[in-house]
Amino acid sequence: MARFTALATALTILLLSAAATGLPAGRDDASQAKAEIDALMTSWHKAAATADAKTYFGLMAPGSVFLGTDATERWTKEEFEKYAASRFKGGSAWVYWATERNIGLAADGTTAWVDETLASKSYWTCRGTAALEKIGGAWKIRLYGLAYTIPNSAVREIMPVVKRELDKSPKK
Repeated sequence: MARFTALATALTILLLSAAATGLPAGRDDASQAKAEIDALMTSWHKAAATADAKTYFGLMAPGSVFLGTDATERWTKEEFEKYAASRFKGGSAWVYWATERNIGLAADGTTAWVDETLASKSYWTCRGTAALEKIGGAWKIRLYGLAYTIPNSAVREIMPVVKRELDKSPKK
């Protein structure tokens, strides 16, 4: 009986410690976090599609980074806001929507990652990847990378065009 009491006490302490430190208590918490992240990413893309700069940039953490499709496009949130300001003055900045989204969650429940396949009105299938952090109880995007997908069978054909353009670009 003493062994059972000691085990029950240890388990209770462990569970209370996890709750006090904000660690996820189980599958329900992870499912909730993933649902919150899915909603955030959907809202983020919708904000761009409807030119809602306040929401779009509000979902990004201070100092976060956006990696665009061009090799020269690496912006902090603040730089990206300046770059994109004119795009957000119209009815739409850009339009992408996820056709598939995978969300991973770290054991501590404060860090997550996303990979998503995106459709676009302007381009072919693209891919987005994100790292998120829970800050002050809310998920924020820390890093987002947008990439064009190119079928492996087409790479050799487009290599000369890409090389020509890269050779024209200023080197960082």
